[in-house]
Amino acid sequence: MTDQLILAIDNGTQSLRALAFTPNGELVDIAQITLDAYRSEQPGWMEHDTAAFYTALCEACQSLWRQGRVRAEQIAAVVVTTQRATVVALDADGHPLRPAIIWADQRRARVESKRPLMWRVLFNLLGLKSTIDRFESACEANWIAQNQPDIWAKTAHFLLLSGYLNYRLTGDVVDSIGNQVGYIPFDYKAQDWCAERSWQWSSMPIRRHQLPRLVQTGERLGVITAQAAHETGLAAGTPVIAGAGDKACEVLGSGCLDATVGSISCGTTATVNATHARYVEPRPFVPPYPAALPRSYLAEIQIYRGFWMITWFKREFGHLEVAQEQPSAERLFDELLAQTPAGADGLMLQPLWNPGVGEPGPEARGSVIGFTDTHTRAHLYRAIIEGLGYALREGKERLEQRGRTRMQSVRLAGGGSQSDAVMQIFADILNCPTERPATYEASGLGAAIIGAVALGLHKDFQSAAQCMTHTTTRFEPDRERAALYDRLYREVYRPQYKRLRPLYQKLLDIYPR
Repeated sequence: MTDQLILAIDNGTQSLRALAFTPNGELVDIAQITLDAYRSEQPGWMEHDTAAFYTALCEACQSLWRQGRVRAEQIAAVVVTTQRATVVALDADGHPLRPAIIWADQRRARVESKRPLMWRVLFNLLGLKSTIDRFESACEANWIAQNQPDIWAKTAHFLLLSGYLNYRLTGDVVDSIGNQVGYIPFDYKAQDWCAERSWQWSSMPIRRHQLPRLVQTGERLGVITAQAAHETGLAAGTPVIAGAGDKACEVLGSGCLDATVGSISCGTTATVNATHARYVEPRPFVPPYPAALPRSYLAEIQIYRGFWMITWFKREFGHLEVAQEQPSAERLFDELLAQTPAGADGLMLQPLWNPGVGEPGPEARGSVIGFTDTHTRAHLYRAIIEGLGYALREGKERLEQRGRTRMQSVRLAGGGSQSDAVMQIFADILNCPTERPATYEASGLGAAIIGAVALGLHKDFQSAAQCMTHTTTRFEPDRERAALYDRLYREVYRPQYKRLRPLYQKLLDIYPR
């Protein structure tokens, strides 16, 4: 057995995984616990029992030891990476006051803050009032304060999920700079809590004393307490290292250390990312998030319902594939791609199911155009994959323009990246080579890289990534298909939103969100 291992705790949306990595990036063993304590009291809401996240962490660790390939005493450091923007309210004793509000939750608060005159004038001059209003409306703390004032009055600590798990492990209200993503008073350029005079403090009820102490990514947060040792089986005193959000760790674990190598996450929320040493806004006034590399920035474009749309297709149209046990339904969907030509015979999908910040606006909806009587569900599935590819290309081009750096290749991680057909379609649409990381657990590997550097097992992140990350298959764009996709993208996909926007607005007037 390897003497020294790094334990990555990867708390995603569907499951929590405990992963033991060697300093060379080898995944020795993994234990996974499904997260099933989600609830939705109203349409669009998404909550999860807060303590159940930590219970799952403990169960995953104990399961890892029982499997016999990893001993707890081999763990030299623990690094936590979690789903981003999930928030937790704790009382003064550190007990959860309500379920965690998950990042995908769509509840909205009333916009009622009294912003200082200077900020009101500036936002109006810059045309940002609607953007700031959406920020305030989406802020979970505002909703709690407005709708559950008794709970907010007892909230001594307002944390992200990462902060909660780090608190349970170390006993200290502390979190990593690399985890700070969400509707919180965080200065993304300075990578610290906002200055006292910043507009964020007037747009939400959060106060500085409710927030955790921040530690730079890769530095020590604390150590495993005796209580956490009893619950997890880890040795008391094991260092807990400041990690980063799951997307940031996925980018690092894919080996994308600078903007010349782009990263695409084929997850529930699909993203295209570029790592920069300097502050680069992916859209004007939309900040880059902290990268897993210390003091670096992760420019990101999101497609909010991304590869969730494959789950939707599976539920609504994939009954034949679901009924077959082997191979998986997703693998059988590749046969649908093989049945249809590039371009889906003119069926075009735009995946704006849930618009985010900036463009597209709040009125946007998904659309499918070009139907004829020859189209089948196979064409619809291809249109979904190609629509995601077009959206990611749009994001890639925006990042290249904003960062003034061309991506020479793109690495794909997540469920969709396991399909050779999807990898090739994306290479053709992006007109850029796509590469698959050697490990499916890229976010866990990114956390392990952070731990390995912190322990001094590698001299820096560059050498650690060179040693611990690898790619397998590389997919080159096909010239003929790339030319077809380029024409469809420029002549149909790009004008599609602008042409349909007035109709989206009419629908929003009739069916307010």
